Amino acid sequence: MKSVIVVGSGIWGSSLALRLAETGWQVTLVEQHRPGHVRQASAGETRLLRCSHGDDDWYARLAWQAREGWLRLGERAGEDLYVESGMLWFARKPDGWEHASAQVLKNLDIECEVLDPADGRRFFPDFRGDDLSFLLWEPNAGVLRARRATQVTAALAQAAGARLVRARALPVAGDTAPYASAVEIDGEIHHADRVVWACGAWLPELFDGLPITVTKQDTLHFAAPPQWSLPETPAWVDHGASAYGHGDVDGVGMKATSDAEGPPYEPEHGPRVVDPGSVEQARGYLRRRFPSLAELPVLFTQVCQYALTPDAEWLLTEVSPGVWVLGGDSGHGFKHGPAWAGYVAGVLDGAYEPEPRFGDHPRRPSRGLRTSGQTW
Repeated sequence: MKSVIVVGSGIWGSSLALRLAETGWQVTLVEQHRPGHVRQASAGETRLLRCSHGDDDWYARLAWQAREGWLRLGERAGEDLYVESGMLWFARKPDGWEHASAQVLKNLDIECEVLDPADGRRFFPDFRGDDLSFLLWEPNAGVLRARRATQVTAALAQAAGARLVRARALPVAGDTAPYASAVEIDGEIHHADRVVWACGAWLPELFDGLPITVTKQDTLHFAAPPQWSLPETPAWVDHGASAYGHGDVDGVGMKATSDAEGPPYEPEHGPRVVDPGSVEQARGYLRRRFPSLAELPVLFTQVCQYALTPDAEWLLTEVSPGVWVLGGDSGHGFKHGPAWAGYVAGVLDGAYEPEPRFGDHPRRPSRGLRTSGQTW
């Protein structure tokens, strides 16, 4: 039986632990806190699930596969982890990111529809789209209950035989390679056939030279009227303005927040209070797009973090024989969890080499994958 130590119980680490445990691996999942703890990027209340990724069809296909995975996981858990409310993209240019997305989705036979901006009134109680070129409608997109999904996935991994160890882990330097196929767990050395570091924002502190930066991200939920709930209203993304949100889920309010990269952040000890400027920025967007919501009180806030590569491509690289680093997923990685775990499992099994895009090579800035752009 092959053995693996997975460090980090965010959605990527937990999903991989589940996949490997179910396919016969001896799995140890190491987490210094708890699955779904508030410091994890995966512990945000919600994450969007959508297949639009500009002109990139690789991520679009993976997102469609992941949607099926989330539906199956919800059935296994006996609860709805995914709310399929649909999603509207607010396109500012006729030939921009959304146009490319629509072409890819159509080529992949993933349902979508290009609509007139005036059609926004069909979906929202209040809407202004006079600055938009068109709307892109993804009926099979929606919202994941992120924190709960992370906890459920970790629990399913344990039910499948994975052993969860609450401890702090550190890489172990080897004689012939930077890191041996081992992990130091609370001062003791543990070996396995494979070691996977899926530590998100903690990775840059553990491994020198990774092309990952960590930023503080404020998320905001507003006390909107009941008609602004899921699935009665869809999720939405304004890619050109770095704005996104969705209706109320589980009583935490309507989400309206920014996807623009925030200031540098330290995930373990950094402040977990949103900046006043983030609130005013969100209100400014609501005032422009959903005018009746501009003065709503803030109901719920949460500080998260992004762990990003410059080009927003993920990192899946073997730093020494048997030791893999998995990260750089923030902004568009959560939704892919179940399908991405299957892909990574194939790499660990030696079935194929990872896509070159995921290598530890120089990265150039790009805004083609995440929903980021200019400020509001």
